[in-house]
Amino acid sequence: MLAPLQTGAARFSSYLLSRARKVLGSHLFSPCGVPEFCSISTRKLAAHGFGASMAAMVSFPPQRYHYFLVLDFEATCDKPQIQPQEIIEFPILKLNGRTMEIESTFHMYVQPVIHPQLTPFCTELTGIIQAMVDGQPSLQQVLERVDEWMAKEGLLDPNVKSIFVTCGDWDLKIMLPGQCQYLGLPVADYFKQWINLKKAYSFAMGCWPKNGLLDMNKGLSLQHIGRPHSGIDDCKNIANIMKTLAYRGFIFKQTSKPF
Repeated sequence: MLAPLQTGAARFSSYLLSRARKVLGSHLFSPCGVPEFCSISTRKLAAHGFGASMAAMVSFPPQRYHYFLVLDFEATCDKPQIQPQEIIEFPILKLNGRTMEIESTFHMYVQPVIHPQLTPFCTELTGIIQAMVDGQPSLQQVLERVDEWMAKEGLLDPNVKSIFVTCGDWDLKIMLPGQCQYLGLPVADYFKQWINLKKAYSFAMGCWPKNGLLDMNKGLSLQHIGRPHSGIDDCKNIANIMKTLAYRGFIFKQTSKPF
């Protein structure tokens, strides 16, 4: 009975999209990303009984991935820089590739072992105090929890396309593989391909965001969410920037080169 059910669901989705297009009319092809247009479109669809998810389906172009996994590490640091650095905050947001809404959150703090005492500079920069990392799982344990979360969320299904998104290449090109190598830990294959949001933004907007999230938020007229250099808050800003670019018709593609 699975195939007939899937066919019926596909027909129903097609019917809904057709209805939505009739409701929006010529507005459907107005430039997405303009807040007034998105607001008008959403209100117009809502007035005809469509929910927010349906409005998003019409407003966003199809992306290449079912899910985007937004990640932003915070690590031990000082001036001059300490070596090796160790991850102390490990957040991931699961972003639906169709609606660009956050569906699930993974967030853990990590106990550093080489330099277990956080420096005043690190606490001032990240907002992470010693009590937040003391007694927390090691990186190895957190990576095991990540894998469990990925499985629970259906992200390890070979039919589900997902990719990590970071603000720069540092997180997955340098920080995670470097610490794993130091500790003798394997790096899961899903960490070996990602989208660098800075590159995606520069492709979409035609300029490089020298100051990272601050420049991207400013360039898109977005309010900065939370505290700079908080891993989980940075993830929320990345997700918001991605959603705004998607509204403007941008299609996200992998930017990392194969390992």
